[in-house]
Amino acid sequence: MTKPRYTDLVLSLPATVPFVGPETQERARGAAFAARLGANESVFGPSPQAVAAIAKSASEAWMYGDPEVWELREAIATHHGVRAANVVVGEGIDGLLGYLVRLLIGPGDAVVTSDGAYPTFNYHVAGFGGALHKVPYRGDHEDPEALLAKAREVDAKLVYVANPDNPMGSWHDAATVQAMIDALPEGCVLALDEAYADTAPANAIPPLDMTHPRVIRLRTFSKAYGLAGLRVGYALAEPDFIAAFNRIRHHFGLGRVAQAGALAALADQDHLQATVARIAAARDKIAAIARDNGLAPLPSATNFVTVDCGRDGAFARAVLAGLVGQGVFVRMPFTAPQDRCIRISAGTDADLALLAKALPRALAEAGSR
Repeated sequence: MTKPRYTDLVLSLPATVPFVGPETQERARGAAFAARLGANESVFGPSPQAVAAIAKSASEAWMYGDPEVWELREAIATHHGVRAANVVVGEGIDGLLGYLVRLLIGPGDAVVTSDGAYPTFNYHVAGFGGALHKVPYRGDHEDPEALLAKAREVDAKLVYVANPDNPMGSWHDAATVQAMIDALPEGCVLALDEAYADTAPANAIPPLDMTHPRVIRLRTFSKAYGLAGLRVGYALAEPDFIAAFNRIRHHFGLGRVAQAGALAALADQDHLQATVARIAAARDKIAAIARDNGLAPLPSATNFVTVDCGRDGAFARAVLAGLVGQGVFVRMPFTAPQDRCIRISAGTDADLALLAKALPRALAEAGSR
């Protein structure tokens, strides 16, 4: 019996995923994690108003969600002072990145990113046959000048940058980001991933300009809004750019329950600000735990802290393994020299107490190898 006739592109791809989920790791280790500090979710949870909206909409789950996502798009537009025509909503930033790459990239088209930046973007580029070109980080920051230089060199159709950055937690000020926008080569689109805009300093996010035809800014309800399990993200761009998404997006991709939850979460800005304050306090505690153990926490504008373990990637991986072995789920950057670090998401006081207890043992075990 014959097999499916996969495309040559699919046959050329590795059988890998960008991230191994904590659930996969729990199944492998035969036990649940005691502290989930590796996925950059919000352990502080969504707004009670969002929870109520989700519960109310559950009885309506037999209906598809509005394919135009009209109410949520209108609310997002009002929140940002733009028009609904400037907003597209999708299945998290990951889903929107997939649509974006599908819109722009065919086999062999040049795409530029940083070596070690968010790997799901690379996954989408590979899946559509793009040619990925990478530049190194500079001082644990993405390097806008190097990204633009590489984009000019390879005639890139798309360049990706995250501000604030994942996995390092670093950020550039708004003037630096705006300078990158102003210097964008003709014909090149800038995908500006602002997943952590809600936890960033105000001076890190440039004002929204919905007139530039080749800048798209991506936001999410998965971080400070606490709705990672619903997969709701959105992008802001010039109307013609947004309209192009309607040619290829999955119109029933965002369910009714997800739309209702995100709409209620957006309306509760008091809860958002309280969560941002709790995230900042947790970052301070993580930094203190790191310093107490002789490690160096890096400055962070996100809902996690990247901690420099002071040696090489092998040592940091051993520290990570020691934490995971004690039931504390954390992650780390994937590419040297950033892989000398581990990345710890904001957690509750109980979570961070477990971290404080587990880290000295993990360091001791790593040091003895």
